[in-house]
Amino acid sequence: MKKIAILIFSGLLFTGCQAQKTSVNNSDTATLNPHNSNPKLVVGIVVDQMRYDYLTRFYSKYSEGGFKRLMRDGFNFKNNHFNYIPTYTGPGHASVFTGTTPKYHGIIANNWYDKETKERVYCAGDDTYEPLGTTDKAGQMSPHRMQTTSFADENRLFTQMKGKTIGIALKDRGAILPAGHTANGAYWFHGENEGVWISSTFYGTALPQWVSDFNASNTTASYLREWHTLYPIETYTESGPDLNTFEGGFKGKSTPTFPYDLAALKDANKGYDILKATPYGNSLTTDFAMAAIAGEALGTDAFTDVLTLSYSSTDYVGHNFGVSSKEIQDTYLRLDLDLERFFNYLDATVGKGEYTVFLTADHGAVEVPSYLKSVNIPSGYLNNKETREKFNLFMSDTFGASDLVENISNNQIFLNREKIKALQLNLSHVQELIVNELITYKNIDKVYTATAMSNTSFTTGVASLLQNGFNQKRSGDILMVPDAAYISYSLTGSTHGSGFNYDTHVPLLFYGKGINSGSSLEKTVIPDIAPTISALLGISFPSGTTGRPLGAAINTN
Repeated sequence: MKKIAILIFSGLLFTGCQAQKTSVNNSDTATLNPHNSNPKLVVGIVVDQMRYDYLTRFYSKYSEGGFKRLMRDGFNFKNNHFNYIPTYTGPGHASVFTGTTPKYHGIIANNWYDKETKERVYCAGDDTYEPLGTTDKAGQMSPHRMQTTSFADENRLFTQMKGKTIGIALKDRGAILPAGHTANGAYWFHGENEGVWISSTFYGTALPQWVSDFNASNTTASYLREWHTLYPIETYTESGPDLNTFEGGFKGKSTPTFPYDLAALKDANKGYDILKATPYGNSLTTDFAMAAIAGEALGTDAFTDVLTLSYSSTDYVGHNFGVSSKEIQDTYLRLDLDLERFFNYLDATVGKGEYTVFLTADHGAVEVPSYLKSVNIPSGYLNNKETREKFNLFMSDTFGASDLVENISNNQIFLNREKIKALQLNLSHVQELIVNELITYKNIDKVYTATAMSNTSFTTGVASLLQNGFNQKRSGDILMVPDAAYISYSLTGSTHGSGFNYDTHVPLLFYGKGINSGSSLEKTVIPDIAPTISALLGISFPSGTTGRPLGAAINTN
């Protein structure tokens, strides 16, 4: 009997070993994937220039299937903030997907002064690659300036490059940085006289056929239509009057008021670029995203794919018309319907309950300062010319040299360190003298030196935000913080970049497979997003991650 039992056991063991061997050899099958409970597709949505209060201010007019679906059935972190300065598009997109701040990922602005080459560089610019889909230099791009991985990169590594990554946005930086260094493709919109989606040879030698087919269709041109309000304009009670002095508008139209005949205004407003500054740019992005899902067969196999999707038109409209405009309200109401259309498409293709979505923003925006002044809130516009003249005189009088400053940009001053050394001046002392001078200037609230950023650990307040955005090799010698709601901008429209709540407080919604339903007022920060998705997928955190997984959102059952 004992011999028989041993033989039976041996047979079971042999069968088990054979089964184990089979599972290794057939690892492409969903049922044998150790992480087959993962979503088939993760969609990371960034809405460019979306303040948190756009969720609540326009809530009553949203459909049930867009923003409300995420808020109702997903998890809403209501107190989510950026934890660094500056709050710009490039740094914002990089931080969302890398789980860290410019201090580590290196994208310190959209454009910045390069201390080594002594030139201004663009966050996604790369002239070592050629454009695809156009001959314009708008295609000479790559993510090479981003110094850490994204969670999309980590998913690619985890799946041995079997899980795909596709990045999409009207803006190149909004497509390239989120998708990371290992993406299968990133696509952005080139307007002007072409109106096509383009890419770079960083991703391959030619556009995929589905992209070429989309460009050859009439989809883009079909949006050159009249832009009128989605609902009767008198019902837009959550925004200001249509005609006011706080909005920009389009060339060729005397007032920034509805309706806008886009076909007639096209030639005076950089051709197809006009679509970017209307809600139809978001609709076009949605169309292209759905074409990408079909063309790349995203979410159809055992390995989780990642789609990074950035809606850029909200930023263009906000810059042009401002936070309280009827144009921005209409843009969000229409985006809500685009989201509903997109989620319905995911339900039908990837499968309801088979995908995970998060939605956030790359920054918020300030109310138009000229409007704030009209209602007695301290605000205004910086007189940079006057400040520069005063500062240049100070530098000449104090140091006997007029060429100690190489560049002033992004509220930072870059000093000529070679000249300072040649004059046998102490760099830290020069920085301190400059700080003591600038802090006396009108509408300058705070000033810090690079030495302080490097040698002091700040844990609270604006100094901490600056430090999280300070990259030792790329940032300047002096960092300045203007007063709240004081900006360098036109007298119309909104902008962003500060560490004040109007720029830092943005939505954070998780929805779909593996996500709980609920909400929290606990403070969260943008770098928490990437480790949360990484924890959900069971993959490594991005290489520079400083955020923490938000366990409240993840369903561990």
